[in-house]
Amino acid sequence: MLVVEGLTCRFGTKAAVDSASFEIAPGGFVGVIGRSGAGKSTLLRTINRLATPTEGRILFDGVDVTALRGKELRQWRARAAMIFQQFNLVGRLDVLTNVLMGRLAAMPAWRSLTQTWPEEDKALAMSALEQFDMASLAAQRTDQLSGGQQQRVAIARALVQQPDLILADEPIASLDPRNTKIVMDALLRINKHFGITVICNLHSLDLARSYCDRLIGMAAGRVVFDGAPSALTEHVARELYDLEASEVMGGVPLPAPEGVPALGTAAAA
Repeated sequence: MLVVEGLTCRFGTKAAVDSASFEIAPGGFVGVIGRSGAGKSTLLRTINRLATPTEGRILFDGVDVTALRGKELRQWRARAAMIFQQFNLVGRLDVLTNVLMGRLAAMPAWRSLTQTWPEEDKALAMSALEQFDMASLAAQRTDQLSGGQQQRVAIARALVQQPDLILADEPIASLDPRNTKIVMDALLRINKHFGITVICNLHSLDLARSYCDRLIGMAAGRVVFDGAPSALTEHVARELYDLEASEVMGGVPLPAPEGVPALGTAAAA
């Protein structure tokens, strides 16, 4: 159980996240929605502790995440894996090595310095790539991949961390509609097949309603909606998005996910 209590994160006098409180049970697929600048990214970065909370607490299975330091904090960041909009891969390295980076927190210091990967970690990384039809590209430089392929590598890297949570910060913002569906289907498979909780920042209401079983709406750093997608009326959506409402509500929706696609059946990008 993830519990967020009165969480505030300030930068100077501006509260990017302002007294946010909610609980997320294991195994959910939660969408965080709201207009640009609403505080969505800061919320996820604060949960992962990439941003430092100013007030409030984050608890996970009774452990106070806001109090973690040193090795315990590194272990938490492995348990709460981040997926970023811009992939955060090392372009000059091959795909397999980028995925193996997800194992660094579980390695002894000497191995992490020399990047001497155990065979079991290599097998785990290859298995993750196979699940997203990327194993054939394991030896290719990551900067030679398409955007959709790079994001699937980033998801595989998150998966080998063997996390309890995946925090996806606008993972499809720079992708075309076809690759958007591929990446969102990949996150859905992880959620349903492995039971890993996914918290995903999304700008599109169509996507949020199609993939998420719960939505948290933010405006000016505050949580102003928390409920099932069916409870998000057009009136509430317009309150959330204000002048951006026509943009996020007027697009042509992607086809809804047809159940849970089998692992290893992602389309090539």
